[in-house]
Amino acid sequence: MAGSSAIAIRDLTGAALIAALDGLADLRIAVFRDFPYLYAGDRAYERDYLTAYAQSKGALIVGAFDGDRLIGAATAAPMADHASEFAAPFRERGMDIDDIFYFGESVLLPDYRGHGVGHAFFDRREARARELGFSHASFCAVVRPTDHPARPAGYSPLDAFWRKRGFAPVDGLIGEYGWRDVGSDAKTQHPMQFWLKSLTGRD
Repeated sequence: MAGSSAIAIRDLTGAALIAALDGLADLRIAVFRDFPYLYAGDRAYERDYLTAYAQSKGALIVGAFDGDRLIGAATAAPMADHASEFAAPFRERGMDIDDIFYFGESVLLPDYRGHGVGHAFFDRREARARELGFSHASFCAVVRPTDHPARPAGYSPLDAFWRKRGFAPVDGLIGEYGWRDVGSDAKTQHPMQFWLKSLTGRD
């Protein structure tokens, strides 16, 4: 079992960010295989999806390392630098995506959880958003029914943690993203609830 003293948190931008993309892809495939995402990892999709971070000047990966090993990561970039389907729900509501810093994934191997890494991921990304002058931060999370057959006994969603960080789900602000679930032969669309936080304290 890993201990908190073994974990180093580093901000990765530029060349360091690009160097971390393969490790991030491996983490996404491993961590998102579990409920609630049930993502059957696809390397081709990973390459396409992560290109947005390589091409965005404002992008950040916060890496968690055990020695030289990447054991967790969180991503963020200006919403305008992401694929159009991420921004579509905001545009439909008349919201300016140029004001929004989008938090992508936050993935951490199970043995390293419970040591405050999740809070560090949010702290670093919020600091980057403020540094770049964004007024809001947002992320989205998959919506699964409470009676989903793959839901583990005792599963607890992260809603309370996200609310503690100052985020709240926005009523009706829902996107749809497609991937192939574990055990399925076909890609299907999944509802994704967006959460939002003001970084200025004025909302």
